[in-house]
Amino acid sequence: TAMAVPRYVSFIAQQRVEAAARRISADLTLAQREARTAGVQQQITFSSVTHKYTVGTVKNIDHPDQLYVVSLADEPYGGQIVSANFGGNADVIFDGYGAPDTGGSVTIRVGSRQKTIDLDAGTGRPKIQKLVVLEAQ
Repeated sequence: TAMAVPRYVSFIAQQRVEAAARRISADLTLAQREARTAGVQQQITFSSVTHKYTVGTVKNIDHPDQLYVVSLADEPYGGQIVSANFGGNADVIFDGYGAPDTGGSVTIRVGSRQKTIDLDAGTGRPKIQKLVVLEAQ
């Protein structure tokens, strides 16, 4: 049991950070597609204080009167936004053609597991980087 519990905790953290990274990647793609489809700007704003991000003017599917906000601190992720840097800002804006105003990255963490999602400045495509395991603190 002494060996199984730490391994299980590490496995769960890895699965959660992977899921959070895929969610952010999918939401960056969603914002780009919405901008291109509607022909209007879509902005994603990340907060490393609240560990939430807002996806432009996209509405919450469960609450159509509210904006689409994702909290990485809540289940099923239980994580945090370590940093978000898009040309010195914590947000990226896709223009009406789906082009981002800048490239950048978002780094997220669950436990000792960390992932970075890079956004290509030219294409607006997100790319999830390899998993980083941080040293125990």
